[in-house]
Amino acid sequence: MSRPVRRVNARMRHWIWPAVLGVAAATLSVSSPAGADSDRSGLPEAIDTILGDPRMEGGAASVVVADAASGDVLYQHLPSGRLMPASNTKLLTSTAAMEQLGPDHRFTTDVLADGKQKGHVLSGDLYLRGTGDPTTLAKDYDELAAKIADSGVRKVSGRLVADDTRFDDKRIGDTWAGDDEFAYYAAQISALSVAPDTDYDTGTVIVEATPGAKAGDRPKVTVTPKTDYVDVDNSARTVAAGGQDTLTIEREHGTNTITVTGTVPVGGSATKEWITVWEPTGYAAAIFRDALKAHGVRVSGPTKAGLATPKGARQLASHDSMPLKELMIPFMKLSNNMHAENLTKAMGHKATGRPGSWTDGLAAISAYLKTAGVDPGKVRQVDGSGLSRKDNAPADQLIKLLLSAKGEPWYADWYKSLPVACDPDKFVGGTLRTRMCGTPAALNVRAKTGSLTGASALSGYVKDAGGRELVFSIILNNYMPSSVKALEDAIVVTLAKSTEDEAVLVKPRSQRGAEPGGDLECSWRKPARC
Repeated sequence: MSRPVRRVNARMRHWIWPAVLGVAAATLSVSSPAGADSDRSGLPEAIDTILGDPRMEGGAASVVVADAASGDVLYQHLPSGRLMPASNTKLLTSTAAMEQLGPDHRFTTDVLADGKQKGHVLSGDLYLRGTGDPTTLAKDYDELAAKIADSGVRKVSGRLVADDTRFDDKRIGDTWAGDDEFAYYAAQISALSVAPDTDYDTGTVIVEATPGAKAGDRPKVTVTPKTDYVDVDNSARTVAAGGQDTLTIEREHGTNTITVTGTVPVGGSATKEWITVWEPTGYAAAIFRDALKAHGVRVSGPTKAGLATPKGARQLASHDSMPLKELMIPFMKLSNNMHAENLTKAMGHKATGRPGSWTDGLAAISAYLKTAGVDPGKVRQVDGSGLSRKDNAPADQLIKLLLSAKGEPWYADWYKSLPVACDPDKFVGGTLRTRMCGTPAALNVRAKTGSLTGASALSGYVKDAGGRELVFSIILNNYMPSSVKALEDAIVVTLAKSTEDEAVLVKPRSQRGAEPGGDLECSWRKPARC
């Protein structure tokens, strides 16, 4: 079994910024539960007690609970306080995508030619055109290559052109951290890319290093998918059994050189990392060129990226992604940042006809939010995933979104994509698969998680002990402990155990029992995905 990534905590420590949020009243001693005077169930007092936990001393919280049927607010604490929602930002992006693109939307990857075929020779250039599919696998490119070979082509006289012009050429989001460049949750965005696995971690390769047979040997390093687009610089050493395991896998800035350094003991466990590539368009083209070669098709000219396919080019082969309603499962269950960004740019392209950009995509999301009763002027969204610490949202606006979504024709498919508390199936429980087990919230709660250092969120739906459906949004920021997810869980389990007439307070578990990895998004702890 591969060990979990050890570097992520250190890599994300720089994200603990001073909280200059402009909300001087956002201390936990200030609470304004709605209807506190008239609510005799004790629910406001119960949630206030949880938020009063010492772990939130000096922190900020925006929390709202509402009745899903009536929309009546049952509890609120600084409901309009704008805080970092982390991956709760994906609630905005995913609902907008379902509305703007549609649940049956599919991404296409096409192979086209601008010349004629004579015998086994295809004259002119061969074009690989992407539209932003974040789920394209190496085997999909292989199938495209097989179709070209099956048509009788054995030689292409021109170049292989990688057409990624459906999106603009801005590869990373606003204020994404520079030292996360090689981290798979911050991969570069392109209309053409490759996912190395069926978690669809697009724009990455999987690098695995295993110890050598004896001390002094180099560890064995493999790359998936197999490609020469990346180079491996392996200076690591195998040491005697019982020695230190300090093996580290990274990528050098601005290059596709992957460095393997440190030591690993004989008989030690493998180290496995998902590492981003530099320029994913070239990565896709390299995988496709290799597939063509494997099927006996030789491209005479070089690879050229960033050129548009000429009008009138003839389609030779095509691959369709799964429909969006199915893509929502790996996207939302595993909180895949790159899916969010691809969808954002795809919405921008559809809205304007221009190359998809964050500017146009975020404008499209904002337009949808207005129709959902959300005030875009009270939300700041600068990317699709919530990876940026400039994203700000208050709990009351997320509650409006959650209530509005229930009336949409695509709601059932979208609701299905939310992680389910304590369901062990990765593609059901997702980032909630280990949380709230052994409680009435298990297999009851469907909600989106969110995690950055010093920012944690949980928003979604739960049924109380009387069968009443509630919507909740919990955003916690600027705390000092490694995790406050126990407080989120305590609030939601309190809701699940309570009735309309009587609240049952569930105290947060102790910090000692907190999950390993602190506040890191569950999907960020590769390879275990907790």
